[in-house]
Amino acid sequence: MKCPYCGYEESKVIDSRSADDGERIRRRRECLKCGRRFTTHEVIETVPIIVVKRDKSREVFDRNKLTAGILRACEKRPVSIQQIETMVDDIEAKLQSSLDREITSMKIGELAMEQLKTIDEVSYVRFASVYRQFKDINTFMDELNKLLTEKK
Repeated sequence: MKCPYCGYEESKVIDSRSADDGERIRRRRECLKCGRRFTTHEVIETVPIIVVKRDKSREVFDRNKLTAGILRACEKRPVSIQQIETMVDDIEAKLQSSLDREITSMKIGELAMEQLKTIDEVSYVRFASVYRQFKDINTFMDELNKLLTEKK
């Protein structure tokens, strides 16, 4: 680490602490040449995930959009904010660990429905109806029948 005072490239770490809920590491360092101390912050660098939408347009993955969609599906249901946050964390972790840097919105929707199905079936059906763009009552009933069949 280069000293900001004298430019020497060797320093020793005096103290390390986790900052921002473990998202970064704060280090106190001491220059081995001039002896002055300085602080550095280390952050994990993530590669952005690109979402390929149905119309083939592309945009950067937005965690807030996913959270908002799930919140809408869970409105007035016995699903806690903590459960939703955990769900979104899990989905985002799966996307980050994937080797693909481009992922379809269809895949993200499938991951969300998979999670919702285990937490609250009504929220799952609500999310699926918007996500899969149910066009009529028959499509809706088909999804409900699939859910009932899986339950048995």
